[in-house]
Amino acid sequence: MSVRSLPPAVTVRLAFEDGTLRVEHDGDGPPTDGVASLPGVEYDERTETGRAPAMAYADLVAYLDAREIPYEDDALHADALAVESAYELRDYQRDALDAWTENDRRGVLELPTGSGKTVIGLKAIEAVGQSALVVVPTIDLLTQWKRELGTEFDCDIGQLGGGEQTVGPVTVATYDSAYLRADDLGDRFGLVVFDEVHHLGGDEFQNIARLLAAPARLGLTATFERPDNAHEVVADLVGDVVYRLSAEDLAGDHLAEYDVKRLEVPLTDEERERYEAAQGTFTDYLQQSNVQLRSGSDYQELVKRSGNDPQAREALLAKQRARRIVRESDAKVRRLEALLDRHRRDRVIVFAASTDLVYRLSERFLLPAITHETGAEERRRVLERFRSGDYSRVVTANVLDEGVDVPDANVAVVFAGSGSEREFTQRLGRVLRPKEDGGRALLYELVSADTAEERVADRRR
Repeated sequence: MSVRSLPPAVTVRLAFEDGTLRVEHDGDGPPTDGVASLPGVEYDERTETGRAPAMAYADLVAYLDAREIPYEDDALHADALAVESAYELRDYQRDALDAWTENDRRGVLELPTGSGKTVIGLKAIEAVGQSALVVVPTIDLLTQWKRELGTEFDCDIGQLGGGEQTVGPVTVATYDSAYLRADDLGDRFGLVVFDEVHHLGGDEFQNIARLLAAPARLGLTATFERPDNAHEVVADLVGDVVYRLSAEDLAGDHLAEYDVKRLEVPLTDEERERYEAAQGTFTDYLQQSNVQLRSGSDYQELVKRSGNDPQAREALLAKQRARRIVRESDAKVRRLEALLDRHRRDRVIVFAASTDLVYRLSERFLLPAITHETGAEERRRVLERFRSGDYSRVVTANVLDEGVDVPDANVAVVFAGSGSEREFTQRLGRVLRPKEDGGRALLYELVSADTAEERVADRRR
């Protein structure tokens, strides 16, 4: 506990309690109208104290310091941490860390896959010098961060998630586990690092940041913006983007040079007929019902309407049929066969749009498959064989987009994808690690010509 003993004879007391700050005071209060006048603090009649979310801690302390209001701080119990990583930062990594430091150690760094965001996170932990929490979206990332932290830092590494609940000077937690424990542990860390910070925009996960008192906050991501605009909430919880580089910015010096090639493939006459019929059913319903789809929320409203509107339901089913036709056309399969033959000496990752399609392509071309149904041990075995060269290609849906340490590949084929810019960026990032021979990376997009898929491909570019 720290005590500031400055005049006048008024003391504000701060304490952490179940993910909130309890704010009490002696005398008549600060030089305004009591604790409720402090930033972010509301008066709680039940306890006759002020209350604020734990995340208000840094702003509240800065306010009290600036006005020389004496206070007792029993809200933050972060231990000192003396660790040092052997990594030497590259110029852009140093610039990114400096930008975050100059922004009062708050903010998001947007850097492409393969640029070394984890290294920057390690250096941030080293620089802050207080117990730290690293929050990650997947068990794979939990394992990778814990392994990296254990290698670089001479201290115990705690783990929340994956069957373990231990807290150390540095602790790694999944978003799910951090959400469950933040109200209990929110006063234990001086720094929180949110890896793949865009996940923090989820309704429940936002509370992780609100329940933590940690003054220093670092977000790491390759793609900050979310289609639902929840990145604006993330900026309030962690800070704005303070440093941003694209894959193009780093290509050649720190990442592989790369090319993106769109290959338009035609539907067969029979596929075209089925596609036009299904797409027509969907668009006719939109016109007859005067429904406009301008955003994802508009589409969700249509989904809700389909619950009691048989025509809306049939329109959505028709849309699904049309989408499947263009995503899984025979011409795409033939083009993929040609690409696999052309790149038989390369390491290739094929990205499909669904688990069913992954298994179909796996069976058709005898490709090792990784989906959300693949067990952890089997996934590890497939990736190890891909890394060793026993396997030269693998097919997956969105499981390898983020949160998995994917071995070096130099060719990616997007057999089918969504309109998400994040998805496209993450898949491109899987082939951008520098090559030993200095070669270029290559990403192919297979797009069904003269269909809605062309517009989708435009959006994800």
